[in-house]
Parts: sequence; structure tokens; C-alpha cells
Amino acid sequence: MARNGRRLSLTALAAAALVLAGCSAPTPTPTATRTPTSTPRPTGTSAAVAAIPWQPSGRTTVLETRLEAPWSVVPLPSGSAFLSERDSGTILERLPSGGLREVTTVPGVVHQGESGLLGLAVQQQSAPPFLYAYLTTADDNRVVRMALTGVPGSYALGAPEPVITGIPKASNHDGGRIAFGPDGMLYITAGDASDPGNAQDVASLGGKILRITPEGQVPGDNPFPGSPVWSYGHRNPQGIGWDSRGTMWASEFGQNTWDELNIIRPGSNYGWPVVEGVGGDPKYTDPVYQWPTDEASPSGLAIVGDTIFLAALRGERLWTAWPTDGGAPVTVAPFFDGQFGRLRDVVAVGDRIWLLTNNTDGRGSPRDGDDTLIEAALTPAQAVKRPG
Repeated sequence: MARNGRRLSLTALAAAALVLAGCSAPTPTPTATRTPTSTPRPTGTSAAVAAIPWQPSGRTTVLETRLEAPWSVVPLPSGSAFLSERDSGTILERLPSGGLREVTTVPGVVHQGESGLLGLAVQQQSAPPFLYAYLTTADDNRVVRMALTGVPGSYALGAPEPVITGIPKASNHDGGRIAFGPDGMLYITAGDASDPGNAQDVASLGGKILRITPEGQVPGDNPFPGSPVWSYGHRNPQGIGWDSRGTMWASEFGQNTWDELNIIRPGSNYGWPVVEGVGGDPKYTDPVYQWPTDEASPSGLAIVGDTIFLAALRGERLWTAWPTDGGAPVTVAPFFDGQFGRLRDVVAVGDRIWLLTNNTDGRGSPRDGDDTLIEAALTPAQAVKRPG
């Protein structure tokens, strides 16, 4: 049966709620940071585009409408895409020719405030065997994976299997973005769960960026032996991505003053709650760029070539950042200021980007048709002026 007239079909839901039990990730033990034995490097993909500055051309197309508190979208090699709806725990398939169908409602999802069904990810290969999802349960935040079967128009997902459990949860500051890096490892953004002390406690999984294998093991070259912690001192990191050099970038919500764009280095401390934004203290890693919180509140992040795109919620715009030789300083420019309202996610689809609005989650002002999935064409940036 169609729901609100926007679904094409409905597959059978999971037969019963699955108790998402599994081995929690190993408890981190604070140790001196050590240099990893290997450094993530980019891997070639058919979607690779030139590492030149890009910007939206201004041409946009609304692909889908009437989404309900959407949070994440992940394209598949087949031409389909999966979308998560935070509050209901629903996973949708967008068909290659357009249109939405419900695939499943993930059992065990508990929504409160900013928590619920959040980020989605697949391994970039021709036939990804699993869909990974970050979700909130009654007890924690966790990442699960679900076996993916079928073809476009009839995809099905198996029962959730825990990959990592025990990430602190709260009604806000849950992080929630997941992505596979160019090294094949799964990276996870975890907020401080409204407890700033989590961020500086290396034994806590809160206020961190985590790195694990696709099966949930701790890689031997992580900076803290036996721990999934990759970096710490974060308040509420969300968007993550890698440029053509393999450099990892992340967006982060500030509290009252500064939102951040960071280069993520293994074992580094990004300062929260001692520092918000640029602090100039050598004990902490400063962001490469910062915004006043009313101009950004950056959520999803995508990289096309070497150009970074950040979806801004409170700022209601798309920020484009052009690094200098893969690092700081960066040049930024806003696009679509106020045009679509709050932007939750941005993803690269070849030489285009998709934007996911977030006006129906209780904090925005829904417009007719909200929420929407929008495609934006890209064009080489004109006259990008570098700082200095």
C-alpha cells in the first residue's frame, strides 16, 4: 500500500524485531599515539573526476519529493540509491528511472530528538554484499550491516548484524555519518552524546571518529592499540570524505561560536570541549576553516575531485571549499543560500551532486513537497581567488 502517495511498492517488513545483540567494540585504552604502519591512499574508481575546483552551475532538478525527515542517501553502482528516514527507521530505494519504494523498516531503531536511523554506506564495488547503517537503539548508537540481495526495483535487506556497538547515545550530538575510506576501512563519526567529557576520554567511543574493518575488527595500524578510535576531541562530527591525495576531511558542529572543517589525522586531538574553532594551542589540532554557527551547522560532506561540498542545516546553503594543494588555506563560497531550506546531506554522483533537504524534522519550515532530493550540475569554478 502506498504511503502518502509517494511509494511505488512495499516489500515485506522484517518478520519480527531483532534484538541487536553482539560483541561491543574493544574498550579503548589510552596510550601514546603512534604512527600507523600504512596511510590511506585513494583508489581508482570509474566515477573519478578531474581534481580542479568545481562549483554548482545553478542548474538543479528535483528528483524526489515528500520524504519524511531524511538523513542519508547512498548511490549504488546499479543506478539505484538507498535513503534513510531518521524518525521511522525506514530505508527507501530510489529506482534508476526515478520513484521510491520502501525496502524495510530497520528493527530496533529508537528515535528521540536527533537520534534514530542516520547514516548509510556501501562498499564501492560492482555488487556490494551489505548495506551498512548507523542507528540508535534503546541502549546505544551502533553500526549494523544488512545483506543486500536482488536487483533494482526488488532489492531486499537481510536481518541486521552488529558491526560495532556501545557508542554513547543521547537526544542530540549523535554524530551518525559512516563511509568507507580509500583504504577499505569503515569510518564512523560519533558525537559526544551531550557529555563533553566523552570527547577527551580515549576510553569512550563518544566524541570520536572511529575506524574499523568491514567486519567490525580493530585494524592493527590504528593509533591506539586495540581501540577503534581514529581521532578524538570532537563535539559532533558528521560529514567525512577523502580527496584525490587520500586526505581525510570532516565537518563538525560547534556549540555557540564556530563550526569547523578539519583535516583528520590519526591520533590527533581536535580540542573539544577545551577549544571550539581555532584555538592556537599546540596540544590540539585547529580546523582549516571555521564558520559562525548561524552560517553553517554543517552536516553531510562530499568531495568531487578535490572540491569539498558541505550541506548546511542552520545556514540553509551549500558551502563549497577549495583547498590549496590539498590543505590550508581554503577558499569557500556559499551557493543556494535559502533556496531549499535546511540541507542535511550532499553526495557525489560522478560529476554531479545530490542534495537532501531536511525541513520536516521539526526544526525547519517545510515547503510544498518537502523533503526533497535534488540533483545539481557542476561546472569548473570561475576565478577562484586563493587567500594571500
